Amino acid sequence: MPSNKITLTQVARQLGVSRGSLYYIPKRPKIDEEIKAQIESVLSSHPSYGHKRIALDLKLNKKRILRVMKHFGIRPYRRRVRKADNKDAVTSTIERINVTKVLCPLVPGVVWVSDFTYIKYQSKFIYLATIMDMYTREIVGWNISRYHNQDLVLGALRDALQRNGHKPPRYLHSDQGSEYSAEEYSKLAAELGITLSFSDKSSPWQNGFQESFFSNFKVDLGDPNRFTDLAELIQSIHLTINYYNTQRIHTKLKMTPHAFRALQDKSRSDIVSKIMGT
Repeated sequence: MPSNKITLTQVARQLGVSRGSLYYIPKRPKIDEEIKAQIESVLSSHPSYGHKRIALDLKLNKKRILRVMKHFGIRPYRRRVRKADNKDAVTSTIERINVTKVLCPLVPGVVWVSDFTYIKYQSKFIYLATIMDMYTREIVGWNISRYHNQDLVLGALRDALQRNGHKPPRYLHSDQGSEYSAEEYSKLAAELGITLSFSDKSSPWQNGFQESFFSNFKVDLGDPNRFTDLAELIQSIHLTINYYNTQRIHTKLKMTPHAFRALQDKSRSDIVSKIMGT
């Protein structure tokens, strides 16, 4: 007795498509859901942010953010009432310094530079914040999180302090992201005697050391989706940073950052010994 069941092959033939395409699950809905969660995370801390500021925070394209917000009906939780322009109004009372314009450190531990990047993994975003010693190019601290917020960059700073015997730098440089001017982050820096330094707006080259590191780091890390679970990816991130610090020759230093720092430490030790006459 013939079966009345329609096979996938017959369905595909009727639709004029390949049989394999019937198994295809579009990735965009999953990615959009992930971006939606990230947008809501930003808005929970910054309820007045529009799509442009959210895009800057997430380091994603503003058109993409706007599309997702429209798709899910997301609006800023608080909107600013627009007032007539006052050309005589004071725009800001906060003085920001940019140490990269005026200072080139000659020893380690004077200027640290910080930034974060995202790593796309199985339609989700993993955020990595790092802190680099501007002189030795060594990554002195880092933190990994599912969300980019104040806790992400605070974790990187605390990790750097712990790894360096709780000796803070004189300056800590970053871009003008809201995470780096957040209250708790600024408070910790002030308590430690750290002067915060910021790049000018839309000037990523002023934090070029970190930009260059992330570019090479992602090449060394490879395709994140090759890992079977998140734990393997996180382990590989740690190993890749360690590889950069201890094995990868830095073209400017002509050696690894770890070897360069060790050389500087030895040089200073030799100078002290000569001065003390030992």
